[in-house]
Amino acid sequence: MHTICFYFQVHQPFRLKRYKFFDIGNDHYYYDDYQNRAVMRKVAEKCYLPSNRTFLDIIKEYGSNFKISFSISGVAVEQFEQYAPDVLESFQELVQTGNVEILSETYAHSLSSLKDREEFERQVKMHQNKMKEVFGVAPKVFRNTELIYSDQIGKFIADMGYEGMITEGAKHVLGWKSPNYLYCNTLNPKLKVLLKNFRLSDDIAFRFSNRHWNEFPLTTEKFVNWLNALDSKEETVNLFMDYETFGEHQWEETGIFDFLRALPNAVFRYSDYTFSTPSDLIKHSDPVGTIYVPYPISWADEERDLTAWLGNELQNEAFNNLYSLYDKVKEANAPDIWRDWLYLQTSDHFYYMCTKWFSDGDVHKYFNPYNSPYEAFINYMNILSDFIIRLNK
Repeated sequence: MHTICFYFQVHQPFRLKRYKFFDIGNDHYYYDDYQNRAVMRKVAEKCYLPSNRTFLDIIKEYGSNFKISFSISGVAVEQFEQYAPDVLESFQELVQTGNVEILSETYAHSLSSLKDREEFERQVKMHQNKMKEVFGVAPKVFRNTELIYSDQIGKFIADMGYEGMITEGAKHVLGWKSPNYLYCNTLNPKLKVLLKNFRLSDDIAFRFSNRHWNEFPLTTEKFVNWLNALDSKEETVNLFMDYETFGEHQWEETGIFDFLRALPNAVFRYSDYTFSTPSDLIKHSDPVGTIYVPYPISWADEERDLTAWLGNELQNEAFNNLYSLYDKVKEANAPDIWRDWLYLQTSDHFYYMCTKWFSDGDVHKYFNPYNSPYEAFINYMNILSDFIIRLNK
């Protein structure tokens, strides 16, 4: 079986407003509603709505032969409900075709899997319930925040009853192995693991409009030729990327939507590849072996590790201070406390504090509301100080 598995991450954080030292103890609302709405509407018009229309047209043309999958964070769905109900309806229409799989994740797109198993499982169940409420589906495959995965995290997910999980096909983990097979978790082989083919994924997500790239311009025929050049024994090409690739990272003027519309036809005409969802692969393929990941990996930056969020003292101080509050949050057990606790865990807040300004600097500047990582840290810690005052009361 030769198949393509398309997966798209859909996430928007609740961005924090500028919160000064003198606001501590006086202002208990932390969110920039204007900015959140403005960003959501901008991305909706440039990416979500035209991309969803494109995929719906493709599904109408090719029927069950074309399939894709999404992981949509709970906080993104909340913002659809508040600012972009038309986007939510368009996602619901896609899911209703039966050709779109919804994956599970943490509700707040958080890093809780790295710190607190109880909170991690609570958020996963929250997300399950939200997907059931909004889309009428019960996800069977898990996608952790930013594809973060380790053997232990995979075991947690298997213990929760999931059949599969997707993550990054990191070179330092794979070694000589190919990402184009199905693997299983080392600690619990019942959990099947799909690995991103980062080269082919990034050709679309990052290099598509790069005129200095020696393969520019990328055509569908060229892309299918690359697929055909892979070892004939390799079973699946997992193309995982941010959904904002279409129309936001790669503007409509680059021809990205034309590429997207033409790709299925090129695949069917010039190759023997099909399109599958993660559940299809898990159901119809057998793992070729285990994948050994003793330390967490992700799909972020050149290192494919956790340094995008927990790579400096600022990030670690904010992260550790936040999770030290969990017992008090449970004790308080108040709706507004639970809401803020959830939103403050979103990984983007720690991403904005990143001080890596080398190979991946431009990526960290994208959609970053702060002028520097230090400003992001001070703003977050001011808010956390007020949150602690409320908890202590």
